[in-house]
Amino acid sequence: MSGLGLAKRWLSTQLLLLWMLTNISESRVHLYVPDAVTLEEYSKANITFTSSSPVNQSAVIQFNITHSSKENYSSVITLPEQVLLAVDTTSVTFNVTAHDAGQVTTHLLSNNTDLNSMSIRIRFIIVHSRVLAVISQVIGWIYFVAWSVSFYPQVWENWKRKSVVGLNFDFLALNLTGFIAYSVFNIGLFWVPYVKEEFLKRNPNGINPVNANDVFFSLHAVLLCLVYVSQAAVYERGGQKVSWMALFLLLIGWTFALVSLFLAVAKQISWLDYLYYFSYIKLAVTLIKYVPQAYMNYRRQSTEGWSIGNVLLDFTGGILSILQMILQSYNNDEWRLIFGDPTKFGLGLFSVVFDILFMTQHYCLYRQTVQYEAVSDQQED
Repeated sequence: MSGLGLAKRWLSTQLLLLWMLTNISESRVHLYVPDAVTLEEYSKANITFTSSSPVNQSAVIQFNITHSSKENYSSVITLPEQVLLAVDTTSVTFNVTAHDAGQVTTHLLSNNTDLNSMSIRIRFIIVHSRVLAVISQVIGWIYFVAWSVSFYPQVWENWKRKSVVGLNFDFLALNLTGFIAYSVFNIGLFWVPYVKEEFLKRNPNGINPVNANDVFFSLHAVLLCLVYVSQAAVYERGGQKVSWMALFLLLIGWTFALVSLFLAVAKQISWLDYLYYFSYIKLAVTLIKYVPQAYMNYRRQSTEGWSIGNVLLDFTGGILSILQMILQSYNNDEWRLIFGDPTKFGLGLFSVVFDILFMTQHYCLYRQTVQYEAVSDQQED
């Protein structure tokens, strides 16, 4: 009987604790605000804050400016000093006025302890032109498609010839490693909540540089690189294999990744730093991966087996990627955007440089001469 009574008291205690926690949770009113507001310069807009439930007492919400791209944030945007969320209401609307192009980040503070406004921030982005912003987005999707499709001409070329002679195996190995590293970086920053929170803590005024299309592109690239490898395993290869130099470079890269993993597990570096190291591996691979293919073309005095369709689409993607960064930097009056994502900028720049070299080899240096068939003179009837 004493055991039954003890169990009842324990159950009652647990229920009471659950009830208290529920009341505490329900007593907190959550505030919902837009993460980012984009305005054209010299325009006005109405912004609305919404609460999860009516507040029991009026709440004064103040704007705490934590970042401004210009020394005086008021030259970028005019904000009210504070707004009032009245009793028994669930929303408040206020007006903002945009001035010069720039960025301002503000965190919200409230005198109402029931209002959960902690860690809430708004980024105000003032651009020169909304039309340029739309053009930039369109360009982004075009180069995304161009880069994604660029893998297929080489697959078709290999299948049509039933041969991978002319496709350098060092390039295949380096390319696969590079896109695996890029995928790890993108997946970590896009899908892992702990890493995303760590990024925001380190960059309280920044935005996550990885989007859904970045994740798709890198995973799609890994898949197509594996298709290349499978074709190299079954088609004629001409006795080609991965060179010792490429194997040595790959060993350095994966050893660096493994040592970084141990350091992250031992908490000597953060997981965010660990992911950034993978992006540096990708950038390093991009610097060198085209060299073996270009040298092979030079030795063979031919680009046969190396798809020019791949090169042209890659060139298109690289040019548009750089163009988008220039447009974004001008439109936001923030030229650091060009160098804010070194992997993306490196991908675009070095791809363009080597694509120009490959086009020069294909169309100028090693053009295949047209073979003419000798035709004997026709006898007169």
